[in-house]
Amino acid sequence: MTTRQILLKALYPLIMLRNKLFPHDKSIQQNQRSKEPPVSFYSLETKANNGGDIHFSDFRGKKVLLVNTASNCGFTGQYAELEELHQRFPQELVVIGFPANDFKQQEQLDDAGIAEFCKVNYGVSFPLAKKSQVIDGDRQNPVFNWLTHAKQNGWSNQQPLWNFNKYLVDEEGRLAAFFAHTISPLHPEMIALIEKTPA
Repeated sequence: MTTRQILLKALYPLIMLRNKLFPHDKSIQQNQRSKEPPVSFYSLETKANNGGDIHFSDFRGKKVLLVNTASNCGFTGQYAELEELHQRFPQELVVIGFPANDFKQQEQLDDAGIAEFCKVNYGVSFPLAKKSQVIDGDRQNPVFNWLTHAKQNGWSNQQPLWNFNKYLVDEEGRLAAFFAHTISPLHPEMIALIEKTPA
């Protein structure tokens, strides 16, 4: 870890406290009407950090939490909380990190460096995708294109506001909710949605 990363890790609880006291009005959004996606989530795939393929059709029947991540951000401490979710719900939930350098150059490591950083400093064992662009544009990762365009997911055009925005897809392939970077992965509403059984 760099000196900056050590400092940010130490300050993470204070950063989250501030955001808890002053929440953003778009911090949590839910698919209240269970709108179906025009484009199937299970048709998507992406490259893994190690060069393999991640096929979303493999995740039928499980909830999937997709998070844009960065190694040099005030919210990087959420890696530990995401790993806690991954360990707590091994049968119900798949967590996938999508490293990106879209905000203030906060992910300058290559794929191998990202994997090592996450494992050594936060014990990450959940899958990581290959570093890509998650914000809107010609090079946007197709998975995030689906997550951020209502014409594909059925209801939400919410782009990532910063690093560590969280998109939860339910076990039937519907985009269920969006949680901003200011919301902990262990927030009670997140836990409730993960524990919720299909109707």
